[in-house]
Formats: sequence, structure tokens, C-alpha cells
Amino acid sequence: MKKLLKGNIALCEGAITAGLKSYFGYPITPQNEIPSYLSKKMLEIGRVFVQAESEIAAINMVLGAAVTGARAMTSSSSPGISLKQETISYMAGMQIPALIVNIQRGGPGLGNISASQSDYFQAVKGGGHGDYRIIVFAPNSVQEMYETAYDAFDLAEKYRTPVMILSDGIIGQMMEPVEFNRIEKKEKELKEKDWILNGCKNREPRSVKSLFMKEGILEENNIKLQEKYKLISENEVKYELYMTEDANIIITSYGISSRISKSAVKLARRNGIKVGLLRPKILWPFPYKIVDSLAKRNVKFLSVELSYGQMVEDVKLSLNRKCSVEFLGKAGGELITEEEIINKLRTL
Repeated sequence: MKKLLKGNIALCEGAITAGLKSYFGYPITPQNEIPSYLSKKMLEIGRVFVQAESEIAAINMVLGAAVTGARAMTSSSSPGISLKQETISYMAGMQIPALIVNIQRGGPGLGNISASQSDYFQAVKGGGHGDYRIIVFAPNSVQEMYETAYDAFDLAEKYRTPVMILSDGIIGQMMEPVEFNRIEKKEKELKEKDWILNGCKNREPRSVKSLFMKEGILEENNIKLQEKYKLISENEVKYELYMTEDANIIITSYGISSRISKSAVKLARRNGIKVGLLRPKILWPFPYKIVDSLAKRNVKFLSVELSYGQMVEDVKLSLNRKCSVEFLGKAGGELITEEEIINKLRTL
């Protein structure tokens, strides 16, 4: 079955199909369709919706619900995600799985409500305090908004970690046909968790925390986290390659920029420019090895982003100066055009 949906609504449907039990949020453009839609839908199906008094309250409610084993979620846009960072760090330290959605807008500061990709650093480098990582999806279509919202919960629980969907105002607001290709998960079908806090009648009490005051205990917890992050890096890299086999220029791009870049690749090929596209579907873990494998003699890279240069740094780290890396970007809610990409390719 297919339906014509906005990206933000498709994300809601994916999360509900995955067994979302509790949503906590606070209004901010351009993600307002998410709490608006869920405020009605969640009540209709007998699940929990709370409009919190603030972004900080919302993410702490997510922590509280998720620690009981519920599939919990919050969503916001760039400044609102900044407010949630302290608790995201707590959740990473406590190893609590949950879904956090960022429909990015222009910044820094309050910026504007147009699409942006300038929260990459915040998402993939750990925007809060401490040595932690979270898995970060980067959908580039309404279909992927639905699918990643569904898949995110399984990954979150598999690794006991917060997972983020890093999208933008264009993908969130645009409408496309969505195929409902995921099987609905009932609460009773979900795997029982042996770490949750759900009352300790007839069993030993459990503790889930991120405060470790005894000497050496915090280091032990950090070592366990780093081992987990290494495992995620080895197993959860996801990307798309397009016409890279004979390319002497490779564009790296994600989200809405990757769609514009893909169109530019097609146009460039018609004009005799051998160019291909590498699109990370997950931004962390980043496909370092895949980027490195594309590094051949006389191959150049071009990172295209709606920022002033963020993912490009990971591209450079991947290549370790083996190839030239150029950048093309805009911020403040402005979109890059196919023509601008083609002009940049000609200079290379």
C-alpha cells in the first residue's frame, strides 16, 4: 500500500509501526507536523502523547519512559536539540535506547525556519559532554523517513543507545508516495529487556545510572561504551554508491543535498564529466573505509552540504591526504543548485 505523505508524517507512521509507545515533545518549526500528528494519532491507538513544558522536560520524560522498557521518542529542530544535549549525554552514559529526531533549520542561534545541514558536528561528534556517540541516520526521501524511524528502534535496543534521525526542513515538509513496507510490531512481540526498571518483586533490584563516584568505576563504564561504539562502527555502516566505478570526481553528500547532487551527476555525465556520488545513509558510524577505497590516482572529491563545511572534515580524515578534497556549501536556509554543482565540477 502507498500513500502520499509529508516527510514528517511518514516518520510518525514509521515510528508507530515500530511500536512507539510514548512520545514527548515541544513545538518548533519545521518539525511541528510531528507533535501535531501524534497528538491525535497516539491517543486514537491508546498510547502516550505529552506536550511537555519545554524541550528539556521532553527529553527527560523520554529518559524516564525508556528506562522502563517503553519505545520512546522526542523530536525538535536545531535550537531545541541543543537544549536536549545534557540529557542525551545522560542517556548515552546510562545506555538507554530511544529515538531523537532533528528536523534541522538554519542557524546558529535562532536563525530561521528554512532547511539546513549545519547540525552535523553536533549530531555525530557528540553534542553533549563526555566521550559518547549516538547512531545518526540521514534519510534523503520521504520513504526513508518512514523506514529509518522504524529501523531506529531496533538498532537503539540492539546496542542500548540513543539513535538520532538527522533530517531537514525540506525532507520534513516535502510530499512523496510512501510504501508501507514494514511489519507492525506489537508490544507483546518485542524482546523482553533484562535491564529495565519495572519493579523488583521476586527479583534483585536493578540500577541504571550515569553517576559513578567510586574510584575506577567511571573508567570501566567508559571502556564498555567504547567497546560498544567499536562494534557499531564495524557493523552498522550504511551508504549508497552511484556511478562511482569510472568516476574521476566523487561527490560526497547526504540528505536533501544528496538528491540535488545525484541530479547534478546525471547532468554532468551527459556533458562528458565522469562524476559519481557517495551518500552516507548513516552519518555515524561514518563510512571511512568506503571513502578510502574510492581513493585512486587522479580522483578528486567534492563534498556538497548545506553548511559551511562539516561532513567534509570526515571525508578528509577518511582519505588522509591521498586525494584532493574540495567543498561546496551554503547555509542560512539557502539551497545549492544543480548548476552551481556543475560549475564547481568544471573547475575541477
